Amino acid sequence: MFYSYARGFSAWRSLRRFRTDFRATNLWNHVESPVSLSPELRSPFRIVGNYAPSFASLAESGKSCSSFCTLSSQDDLSDNVAAKNKAKKVDINKESKPIDFTKIDINLLPTVLIVGRPNVGKSALFNRLIRRREALVYNTPTDHVTRDIREGVAKLSNLRFRVLDSAGLEAEASKNSVLGRTTEMTRNVLGKCQFALLLMDAREGIHHEDINVGKWMRKNAAGIKTIIVMNKSELLNDYDGSIEIAIAEANMLGFGNPIALSAETGLGMTELYEALKPMLETHMLQVLNDHEDEEETSHIPEEDELSKLPLQLAIVGKPNVGKSTLLNKILGEERVLVGPEAGLTRDSIRVHFEYEGRAVYLVDTAGWLPRTKDEKGPSSLSIVQSRKNLMRAHVVALVLDAEEIAKARKSMKHAEVVIARRAIEEGRGLIVIVNKMDLLKGKQRDLVMKAVPEEVQTVIPQVTGIPVVFIAAAMEGGTGQIDVMNQVIETYERWCSRLSTAHLNRWLRKVMSRHSWKDQSAQPKVKYFTQVKARPPTFVAFLGGKLKLADTDMRFLTNSLKEDFELGGIPIRIMQRSVERNAGARGGGKNSKSKAGKVERVTSDKRTLITSKTETETEI
Repeated sequence: MFYSYARGFSAWRSLRRFRTDFRATNLWNHVESPVSLSPELRSPFRIVGNYAPSFASLAESGKSCSSFCTLSSQDDLSDNVAAKNKAKKVDINKESKPIDFTKIDINLLPTVLIVGRPNVGKSALFNRLIRRREALVYNTPTDHVTRDIREGVAKLSNLRFRVLDSAGLEAEASKNSVLGRTTEMTRNVLGKCQFALLLMDAREGIHHEDINVGKWMRKNAAGIKTIIVMNKSELLNDYDGSIEIAIAEANMLGFGNPIALSAETGLGMTELYEALKPMLETHMLQVLNDHEDEEETSHIPEEDELSKLPLQLAIVGKPNVGKSTLLNKILGEERVLVGPEAGLTRDSIRVHFEYEGRAVYLVDTAGWLPRTKDEKGPSSLSIVQSRKNLMRAHVVALVLDAEEIAKARKSMKHAEVVIARRAIEEGRGLIVIVNKMDLLKGKQRDLVMKAVPEEVQTVIPQVTGIPVVFIAAAMEGGTGQIDVMNQVIETYERWCSRLSTAHLNRWLRKVMSRHSWKDQSAQPKVKYFTQVKARPPTFVAFLGGKLKLADTDMRFLTNSLKEDFELGGIPIRIMQRSVERNAGARGGGKNSKSKAGKVERVTSDKRTLITSKTETETEI
C-alpha cells in the first residue's frame, strides 16, 4: 500500500512539472478528469486503493473523480496532452495573460454601484476607492448628506473600474419626498451598472432597512452581481465571536458571504480586491472581444489638438437659481436631483461627457452663500468644495435668476459679484447666464435683456465683453443649452488662444502711434511685445531703459488687445521687462570691462523666453 502511495506522489510531482511547462493556471480546465479521458490518454493514470470499483462506475457514467484518484506518469504524457490541446485550439498563454486595466478606455471600464441605507459609509468607501476626498462625509444620522449620483474611477491595486456613489435608499419613502426622488434616481442608474456593493453597518448589525434594501435590490437589480460589504468592521474580531455573529446576520440578506472592511481605516480592502478581480476580468474579456469586432467595422475620425484637451466647466451661483436644472438640460437626462426646495445640491457633482467631439467635465456646485463662523455641518463643507471647484475650472458659468433681477431691479448682488471677481482673479473665462426667462413677459423681459449686460460690465470693469446668455432651462423643448455650450466653447478657445510675436509687434507699432502720451519726452520705448503663455493669455512688454508704462498705458494696451483680437470675456495679463543698454560698448576704456552673456529666463507652460542682459563692471 505504501508503494502505491509513493508512486502516486511521484506521479503528482511529475504532473506539477507538466503544468508549469505549459503555463496553465489550472490543468483541469484543459484536461478533463482522468477517468473520462480518451483511451490514449487514460493509460498514464492508475487508480490505486480500494476505490477502484467506484471509479470504474464513475468512468462509465462520465462523471469526474479527479479528487479521489492517484496518478502515475509516463514519458509521453506531455506530448499527448499537448496534441489534444492543439486539436482543440486552446491558447493557454492567452487565457492566462492578465488584463491591464490602466490601458483600457474609461468608457469601456465596468461600473460598480455603491448602495445601502443612509449613514452606512457609502461616501467614505467611494473616497477610499478613488483615493481622493471628493464626496462629502459627515456624521448626520438624522440628515442625509449625499443626494446625487457621484461618479469616479476607482483605483484598487491594479484594478480600474467606474464607481458610483448613490444616496441612501429608503424603499418605503414617498415618491414626492427627497428620499423618494433619490431612490428613483438610483433605480434609473442601475441600467448602466454591472456590479453592486451593498453596504451595511457592522457595528449596528442587520437593520430592518437593510432587509428592505435587499428586497429592493432583488426586485430592481436582478441581473447585477451584488456583493455584501460589512463596513465599520475595525472593532470586530475572532476572539469574542463578534465577526461570526456579524457574518451570520449578513447572510440573512441572501447575497452570499459578506466582506468585512473599514472604509475609514482601509482595513479589508485586500478581501474586496480578491472578490472583485475575477468578476471584473471576466467582464472585461467579453467587452474587449466585442469592442475589437466593432473597431474592425467602424472608422474613428481623427481629432484636432483642441478637442483632445478636456474642458473644465463649473456652474456656480446662489441657491435655487436653476444650476442643477441646467446641468440636466445639457446632459439630456435626470443626472442630479432638482426640485422647488432651495439648497438641494450639497456635493459638487462632476460629470464627464462629449460635446461635438470635445471632452467636457461639467461640475454642478452647491449654492454659493457667505460663510459664517457659527455655521457648521454639510452646508459649510459645501461652500469650501464649491470654491475649490471654481479654482479648478477653465470656464465659469455664473447663473442669475431673471425673476429676482426684475423684482430687485439689480442684476448682481454681493455674493454674485464676489464669484465673478474671484473667477477673474484666478484667470478663468467667465460667462453670465440669466435663467428663468420664461417667467418674464413683455416690457419686463426686454428691460432685463437690455440692463443686465450693461450692469455686468459696470460691476466687473476688469474684463470687457463678458458674454451674457438668456435661457429658460426648465422649459420643454428649449434650445438654451445649445446657446450656452456654444458660448462656453467660444470662450474656451479664446482663453487658449496664442498669437505670434511678429503679428503682435506689427499691431504694437500701429497702437503706439495712435496713443496720446502725457509726456512725449518721458515716453517709454517698447522694443517688442510677445506672448509667453496661454490659459489665460499672458504677454510681456520689453522696454528700453528704466522707465515703465503707467497704469493708464497698461489699460490702453489691454483694451486694445481685446478689441483688435476679439479676446472679450477672458482676463488678459501684461507684464513688463526692462532691457538695459550695453554700457561697455560706449566706454571702451582700459579701466572698464564689459561682462555680457548673463541670461534671464522667463518660463511658462508653453515655451521658455530668453532675454539677454548686459552689465558693466568698472575696475577702480
